[in-house]
Amino acid sequence: MTKPVIGFIGLGLMGGNMVENLQTRGYEMVVMGRKQEALDAVMARGNARIATTPKEMAEACDIVMLCVTTSEVVESLIYGDDGILAGIKEGATVIDFGTSVPASTRKIGADLAAKGAGMIDAPLGRTPAHAKDGLLNIMAAGDQATYDKVKPVLDDQGENVFHLGALGAGHVTKLINNFMGMTTVTAMSQAFAVADRAGVDRAQLFDIMSAGPSNSPFMGFAKKYAVDNVSDLGFSLNNANKDLGYFLKMVEDMGSRAEIAEGTSNNLQAAVDAGMGDGNVPEIFDYFMTLKS
Repeated sequence: MTKPVIGFIGLGLMGGNMVENLQTRGYEMVVMGRKQEALDAVMARGNARIATTPKEMAEACDIVMLCVTTSEVVESLIYGDDGILAGIKEGATVIDFGTSVPASTRKIGADLAAKGAGMIDAPLGRTPAHAKDGLLNIMAAGDQATYDKVKPVLDDQGENVFHLGALGAGHVTKLINNFMGMTTVTAMSQAFAVADRAGVDRAQLFDIMSAGPSNSPFMGFAKKYAVDNVSDLGFSLNNANKDLGYFLKMVEDMGSRAEIAEGTSNNLQAAVDAGMGDGNVPEIFDYFMTLKS
């Protein structure tokens, strides 16, 4: 069976490695990105070309993949005058690998469906290293027929590919996951700061807490920074702050409220306002160490 032609927008660490993996597996690629170095790397591997607009990409591709930073960026790529919606082919599929607002995802999906195209939201778990080897966790959602059509490509990108139901369910699940993870890191980072102020050894606090049910990989990330001075959770405070904002918007759209998330969001925003946004999430420990009454 002939492989689909794939368009890919967003050649950052994750997206660039995803494209390399697809090229290794023999897919023809049409790409867009802001960094010339990343574009040059794609072209050097062959069987690829660069699109000048999202519309041009959509006209040439069977699947258009997005790995960009925000819902606002996704919407600009879809709805711009030279956007994906203006060029999408009947029967084509858009896959959003980013973390987006579910309501926005559903609206985009409906507008694509009106032109005979499909959409899958497929946020990711794991790291850029996993992306390069096709070993991501992929939380995919969308109607069954569209999912079945693109699943072979998703299987080439992910070790674990989950189908979560109707369009938007992937982004809902990812936002819940990130709410839990970022809240854990934030809470444990503050616990280390409080222990330090109280004269309790941070390493001993971790030994005690990790011996019980509070233990988790996210607690370990917080410990590596607060105790070992190693920051290896490759997720920035800026991204965490954005995702918590999206989580709160999602809950608000449900007619509800998430007070725990509000507290985490307030802490993340304060750290970003303090100039720490480019640092990894466990570095919020430094913010808590500076807090005054």
